[in-house]
Amino acid sequence: MRGLTNKVAIVPGGATKIGVAVVDAFKAHGVKVVVADIDAESGAKLECDGVKFVRADLRSDEDLARVVAETKQAYGRIDFLVNVAATYLDNGAESTRAEWLEALDVNLVGSVMLMQAAHDELKKNKGAIINFGSISARVAQAGRWLYPVSKAAILQLTRNQAMDLAPDGIRVNAVSPGWIWSNIMDNLSGGDRVKTDKVGADFHLLPRVGDPEEVANAIMFLCSDEASFITGTDLRVDGGYTAMGPEAAIAAIPRLID
Repeated sequence: MRGLTNKVAIVPGGATKIGVAVVDAFKAHGVKVVVADIDAESGAKLECDGVKFVRADLRSDEDLARVVAETKQAYGRIDFLVNVAATYLDNGAESTRAEWLEALDVNLVGSVMLMQAAHDELKKNKGAIINFGSISARVAQAGRWLYPVSKAAILQLTRNQAMDLAPDGIRVNAVSPGWIWSNIMDNLSGGDRVKTDKVGADFHLLPRVGDPEEVANAIMFLCSDEASFITGTDLRVDGGYTAMGPEAAIAAIPRLID
């Protein structure tokens, strides 16, 4: 895709399954990457020519300032922010004030603080920001409040950022994945991808869960010059999850006739 080679990206959450796929896709397109993640062990394993790891907590403005400074020192510029990092902390209706604040701090506020820290570089290079929404932003999910609410807020944030950063030449978009073979799916299923695909088939028009690389490919498009007139939008990489609706993929009318 045009406009990626020799650019530089910061990927918070780059040590996760989806994050690693994003890093690999950027590498394949000639983009240098700084992975910012709280998981130092996994992050350090990603370091290679063109990939630098910086341990960082999105709740720390000092950490985010250091990520930006080390990126400029290592690669001389910043073109893309891809905000993969998230917490799945969620106790639904029983969530405490502290849990609400932590979830919003990681899933929403941290990305804003990183944008502020990197703004001058993004403006200078006419860069792009990719936020992570979710199918959870659009539907109610039993027992979950913090994650869906924070993801819905990210979609509104994306629109606001796109409006106010457009005069600086910065494009801002979101991707909203469906069920993806991610860290959380791996953990919940005990590493059973076949089982995960089987369960996920009921909720997606394409009867499986998505691969991390499929999300990464969408991000490459949104960062590239191929998407030069796209800003303020949300690309749903969800296998038809949000298109399906409550009737699922089962014909409802025949049930009235039988």
